Amino acid sequence: MTVSGKKGKDNKQILSKVWGEVPKTDVTAIMGPSGSGKTSLLNILAGRTRTKGNLTVEADVRLDGFPVDPTDMEVRKQIAFVTQDDVLQATSTPREAIKFSAKLRLPRHMTEEQLDDLVSKMLTELSLDECADTFVGGALQKGLSGGERKRTSVGVELVTKPALVFLDEPTSGLDSFSAEQLVQLLHKVAKA
Repeated sequence: MTVSGKKGKDNKQILSKVWGEVPKTDVTAIMGPSGSGKTSLLNILAGRTRTKGNLTVEADVRLDGFPVDPTDMEVRKQIAFVTQDDVLQATSTPREAIKFSAKLRLPRHMTEEQLDDLVSKMLTELSLDECADTFVGGALQKGLSGGERKRTSVGVELVTKPALVFLDEPTSGLDSFSAEQLVQLLHKVAKA
């Protein structure tokens, strides 16, 4: 990943010669200091970043050993991406947020009953049953805890049953208990 320099300045290399392999059913962490390109790498792998304007991306991404273009919509449908910052509506509940995602992203032939069953199972798997009907909340409205918000964000993405799940700094801002709970959940998801 390279950003072209402006007016005679040198190009800036964001990522260079990065490679790795993630075994199936495993949880893999990418670690490094701030500004080292972790989020940029995840964005490329998830198809959220491509060559455009002054940004050049060259990548050989493979899924099950086969070369894929992560920006292709059929590939992107297999990938979930949970951002570092929660992007949940403060006035929605975990049940509403997950169901909204399901209605937007799953086949239209699914009935309301099927969607409700799927959402209920997701809430149980994420240990969100107790707060399923509590507002997410925000700066001006009390709501879910940090761990509950993060698990809700994960549920919004997992509802499509993706082949890959990318999480950008999933434990940042969480206390040690909530972080451990989330990591255990991710291991459970990976095994499934």
